[in-house]
Amino acid sequence: MFRRHRNGQAGWTAVSWLPEGIAVARAQRVANGKPRIDLCRLYNAESTEAALEKAAKDAELTSGKCSSVLNSGAYQVLLVEAPNVQPAELKTAIRWVVKDLIDYHIDDATVDVLDLPPDPNGSTRTHSMYAVTARNSVIQNIVDLFADAKVALNVIDIPEMAQRNLANLVAEPGRGVAVLSFDDSGGLLTVSFNGELYLTRRIDIPLAQLIQASEEGRTHFFERITLELQRSLDHFDRQYHFIAVSKLFLAPLPERLGLREYLSNNLYITVVAFKLDEVLDIGAVAELSEPANQQRYWLTLGAALREEAVTL
Repeated sequence: MFRRHRNGQAGWTAVSWLPEGIAVARAQRVANGKPRIDLCRLYNAESTEAALEKAAKDAELTSGKCSSVLNSGAYQVLLVEAPNVQPAELKTAIRWVVKDLIDYHIDDATVDVLDLPPDPNGSTRTHSMYAVTARNSVIQNIVDLFADAKVALNVIDIPEMAQRNLANLVAEPGRGVAVLSFDDSGGLLTVSFNGELYLTRRIDIPLAQLIQASEEGRTHFFERITLELQRSLDHFDRQYHFIAVSKLFLAPLPERLGLREYLSNNLYITVVAFKLDEVLDIGAVAELSEPANQQRYWLTLGAALREEAVTL
């Protein structure tokens, strides 16, 4: 996972797995301009294999760099203390750290790490990391799907990192940026700073429940969401006091739910709508003019905004 791959062609094409089919998005970085979205499409077929083969042919997935986004239940993100070892020994050391934190044998796990840089002015030398784990069988199934479709898969990513990529578009120098999104798996809160993911929380309220709830039920859900956000942001403030977070960006939602207004009235930080058209050039993709489609492709777009970096 998160393997950095050098490729002569610019831009990434991302593939994610939705209940209604396979979502594909392609983004290009533009010098001194907004990233440009060249493609955003949903592919339906009788099987996942057939949908990917159709997407591979139609969206030309066999050229350029391609990533796939894991579904929320296919992996774990574990906060651990960074082992005091040399960088070359880090991956091995992390496997020993997480072996008792997962419910399957470590030999059956794929493990990668995300660093959380400590306070540059702090006195402690220890700091935390996120260990991302998934069953080898889950990773292999994805690799096999792409191989059968004759698509070179460069990276397997996770939703948290895709949302971090989008957060980077609205980040302010010297400040952390909090983003909240909802989809069929529930809510996802992330807080990032200087391009690094520092906090991730899941909220077990699927988007469909918010949409279908009665007025009374929706208010109950809003109260739960607000409480979780308050607890998470308070914890973040205590844990990372050197990072100031003054805004919460709410990702696009398919219809007017009133969530932003409710959060604005009940949270101590400013809550603003995340407007994709202000940070991305989406003019070539008419489908993205609809809020429902912006929500549907949210994580796929985020994964397509991946930038090359040096891995640990």
